[in-house]
Amino acid sequence: MQTLSEENYLKAIYRLSQQGDKKITPTAVAEQLNNNPASVIDMIKKLTDKQLISYDKRKGINLTKKGADVATLVVRKHRLWEVFLLDKLGYRWDEIHDIAEELEHISDDTLADRLDKFLGFPEYDPHGDPIPKANGKMPESYTLTLSAAPVGTVCRVAAVRDTSAEFLRYLHKLNISIGTVLEVKEKISFDDSIILGINNENETAVSSKFGENILIRI
Repeated sequence: MQTLSEENYLKAIYRLSQQGDKKITPTAVAEQLNNNPASVIDMIKKLTDKQLISYDKRKGINLTKKGADVATLVVRKHRLWEVFLLDKLGYRWDEIHDIAEELEHISDDTLADRLDKFLGFPEYDPHGDPIPKANGKMPESYTLTLSAAPVGTVCRVAAVRDTSAEFLRYLHKLNISIGTVLEVKEKISFDDSIILGINNENETAVSSKFGENILIRI
């Protein structure tokens, strides 16, 4: 059995691996969890002793099969809880992440599968992240950012990288959510900002940082 802290570390390593990081360093894990490097090193030793990860300075940190199974289940529960909180309890999408962070650690062998069935087997959470299936397989992930789309691109919002309440409230203010139609009208070379068309109605200027945090499908 893993502690809550151990599960959070495994989930952080899992997320970094899903982002395509070829070498996951203790510094990257510390940044992901907003922890100090000394604490990360101590936890790396514990997780290595439990055979949940492997680590050397040249190859970085990698989940073992056992560790990957634990991390995948935590992520699966987290994303299913987010769907439940939004769809069944009426929470806003900027409220659900922190609550799901607590619920994901409930230990029950059948909870995730029962929740998945109750919700109708959703493939994506409210932020567009794919929900791991019971067999560990993942639906398609979207990787193309709004910033990378050329001028004239018409697309839909597929997911958001930044799930902070502040960013999600900003999206709500712009009337942007998963599935919203966007058009890249213009790019400003001075600061890489984007003139964006929203749902064929409004236009607004957004920063390059904004564009990096929006994943799209064309």
